[in-house]
Amino acid sequence: MSEQDQTFMQAAIALAQQAAENGEVPVGAVVVKDGQIIGRGSNSPIGLHDPSAHAEILAMRDAAKNIGNYRLVDCTLYVTLEPCPMCSGAIQHARIANLVYGASDLKTGACGSVINLMTEYKLNHHTKVKSGVLAEETGQILSDFFKQRRLSKKPSL
Repeated sequence: MSEQDQTFMQAAIALAQQAAENGEVPVGAVVVKDGQIIGRGSNSPIGLHDPSAHAEILAMRDAAKNIGNYRLVDCTLYVTLEPCPMCSGAIQHARIANLVYGASDLKTGACGSVINLMTEYKLNHHTKVKSGVLAEETGQILSDFFKQRRLSKKPSL
């Protein structure tokens, strides 16, 4: 794992923590082009009342706005959790060159855990994927979040 991967994943982790503070599932994402963050997103479907407001989608929207183009060619997306099918499709439509993610998602992951849309030969764009970057840390953030939610739902004695 490169120092650059660690640096940008740490930026995504900070956004995941921000999502958790807002009561959202803690997922964060950044889009990087030429060594600079051009887009940021933290999971916000609850707060925005928008089922598509996943961290990846929001980071890509921010990046596209910042560069003035919906095609995010030569960009890398860093995200703390393996993207779902919706986000994987958006990543491909945006022409993201590289995807780097932390924790695998064994329930909805669409980059190899459940299905792999990134290597589907019938699709016309294929994003290169690197998984497991700071996976222990990104996975722990999610585990802690859901543990806290379970504890808060238990009746008091």
